[in-house]
Amino acid sequence: MTDLSTSACADNTTLPEPVRDLLAAVLEAIDLPHPATTGGSEVHDRLLATRVVHARIALRNLLDDGPALGPAWTAKYLRERLAEHPITGYVTVDQAHAALDAGKTWSEAVTLDGGEAQ
Repeated sequence: MTDLSTSACADNTTLPEPVRDLLAAVLEAIDLPHPATTGGSEVHDRLLATRVVHARIALRNLLDDGPALGPAWTAKYLRERLAEHPITGYVTVDQAHAALDAGKTWSEAVTLDGGEAQ
């Protein structure tokens, strides 16, 4: 395994591409948009917890006792698991702001497409 603690990896352009891709997949796992309301927090937190578990498993398998499949395979596997838990079920801050900018009321802006208010 490549030693990432050396000064040769001081910037992200020198990271090996498979490692960079795996780090991007981990960021995708944990970088969920904030909910627009406290009502969306439960869904957000549940999704985040589930996605963090998958990221932890992927990293643990790569770093510890898992099969030696490498960072490229691990990134692909992690993304497949994340696809099983898409970021849905709550209105994000950005979605609410876009709806407000489009002329919707706050109540309309924080209502899911299915009509469920947050």
